[in-house]
Amino acid sequence: MRVFHELTRRSGIHGAPHPVRRTPYDKAALVARHVSGLVTRTPFPGRYDALVVPHPRKPNGVEIYTDELCRTLGDRALILDSGINGTPLAGSKNLDFFTSAAGAVHRGTIDDRGIATALQKLTGVRVPVGALLAREVPKHLRLRALYRALLKKHRITTVYVVVAYFHQHIVGAARDLGIRVVELQHGAISPFHLGYSYPGRPAVADQPDELWCFGSYWTDVADLPAGQRTEVMGAPFLPAAGPKEPNRAVFLSQGTIGTELVQVAATVARAYPDLEVLYRLHPSERPEDYTMPAGVQLSTGGNTLELLASATYQVGVSTTALFEGMALGCRTAVANLPGHEYLAPAIAKGHALLMTEPAQLTAAPTCPDPTMYYAPSTLPELLGLAPE
Repeated sequence: MRVFHELTRRSGIHGAPHPVRRTPYDKAALVARHVSGLVTRTPFPGRYDALVVPHPRKPNGVEIYTDELCRTLGDRALILDSGINGTPLAGSKNLDFFTSAAGAVHRGTIDDRGIATALQKLTGVRVPVGALLAREVPKHLRLRALYRALLKKHRITTVYVVVAYFHQHIVGAARDLGIRVVELQHGAISPFHLGYSYPGRPAVADQPDELWCFGSYWTDVADLPAGQRTEVMGAPFLPAAGPKEPNRAVFLSQGTIGTELVQVAATVARAYPDLEVLYRLHPSERPEDYTMPAGVQLSTGGNTLELLASATYQVGVSTTALFEGMALGCRTAVANLPGHEYLAPAIAKGHALLMTEPAQLTAAPTCPDPTMYYAPSTLPELLGLAPE
């Protein structure tokens, strides 16, 4: 995944998907939190049955993907929530000091056995594969050993993790010990997502045993690794669709294509002067990243899902919010920009429209069966807590 992000960024196809910006003060404060966390947030004391690793993004202080799970498991669950790229949940523990330290000491580069050269011949782009390997492989091995010790100490029986492909040291540690690993879906899955798509379903090391999905659509949209099972977990975090503002169109940004999508929003605003065209930033973006063209309003604050619940039209490229907007009754147009292939199955089903010119916006469809994308919650049944 890191090689892919470097490849698309250096080629100019995409920008950075989730840019992290830290001032010298931010870095010093992070180090201070790491040191204090050695005492105040250590996960080793106590005894737990399950380990939960949430997503770093928490709109309004709630981690929507694991919230119901954590409430259901209660004191049985050790919540391990990093504060490196976000604010950790209250009462959670972390190993942030060791996570940062594990990647701090490494050689500048190692022999990549010609991978970088072969990749450059294929793409015309040089990616520092040797430097990535020199940093990431030792970090993975150090953290894997640390997490094995943690899992053994608590006798954990199930690990629940969000974004497993960025927590392979945790998944690997659990697999070393024969502990069940469940990944909770956090975003769009497609044949183009390197975290989930393995054409032909080969055996892949350090993968979760199960993937719990929002709806049935996600269970077979990509070839998952061999042996990985899927279940429909549902999506209790979605609000109900509210009264629609008939002239409201929301553009859903992403760091990878934001600059281009703003221009699409401008063409729509010119074509439909009566529309309220709102440009909604991805949580990893900042208002100063953009200058809004005439007729386009920057949308900040509040909740994206609540905004989509009130919108008649939504436009984006490959963001998960497009699927959420479908479930909330939006007419969905997909801008013809790099990454629109993520929505190809939904477009083929007639649930969205590939928009190549602004006049097509008002022809964008609604989704007749949103439960295939976001079903009601089945979490109690999956946890074996359903009434007999």
